[in-house]
Amino acid sequence: MEHEQRNGDSSLHSRVGRLNGDTAERRPLQQLGEARRRQGLSVRCVAQRLNKTVGDVRDQERQDADILLSELYRWQAVLEVPLEELLQEPQDALSPRVMMRAQMLRIMKTARAIRAQARSESANRLARLLIGQLIELMPELKEVAAWPTVGHRRTADEMGRIAERPVPDDWMYEAS
Repeated sequence: MEHEQRNGDSSLHSRVGRLNGDTAERRPLQQLGEARRRQGLSVRCVAQRLNKTVGDVRDQERQDADILLSELYRWQAVLEVPLEELLQEPQDALSPRVMMRAQMLRIMKTARAIRAQARSESANRLARLLIGQLIELMPELKEVAAWPTVGHRRTADEMGRIAERPVPDDWMYEAS
């Protein structure tokens, strides 16, 4: 301990690292920089939102920076991500919240398609019930349409109808 104070290295983090014997390979304490980049925000923008200097933000983004929990909550509010994303790298490319929203969207599209193609009243009723429950969970699903049922998707090599029958350049003038 005296040796640490003489060398000016009295930070709690470095003492804990030495006590635990993990100085060779420390586990990252947080993922602030990675989370900021995933959100597409610049260091300067985050610094303004946190009311800090760019240097302070860069210091806090270091994975070995041991910052207060209250600071993590401030970063969470600025980045609008779950706290767990600030502490560990997400396992998927999407955050768990975004992944769940995507799954709910697919379920709603399927429920709408079932309702549109239901042949019996009981199947229609079940589909309506499922749609209602999904809207209770996530109100923005109210505007979601069913999966497309007509036609087929074009491949990258196929051209659409507009290529087969192009619209003349003077079409807008003729319409007025």
